[in-house]
Amino acid sequence: MAESFNGLYKWELIYPKGPWRGLDDVEFATLEYVDWFNHRRLHGEIEPGPGYTTPAAFETDHYRQPVPTHQGEDSTT
Repeated sequence: MAESFNGLYKWELIYPKGPWRGLDDVEFATLEYVDWFNHRRLHGEIEPGPGYTTPAAFETDHYRQPVPTHQGEDSTT
C-alpha cells in the first residue's frame, strides 16, 4: 500500500510540477498534496461496491457509527 501511495505521489505531484528549486518547495507542495489527497481526491477503493469518497469523509462516517456492545452489556455505563 505504501508503494502504491508513493507511486501516486510521484506521478501526480513530483514529476509534473518539477523541476523543483529546493527542498522547501517540495515540502510545502507535499503538505498541499496530502491535504488534497485526504480531503478532495475521490477514491474508488475505500467503500465496498461502486462509489467514490475521500479518506477524510470515510473516516468521519466511520466514527459516526454507534459502537457495538457485547450482548447483555449495558451500553449506558
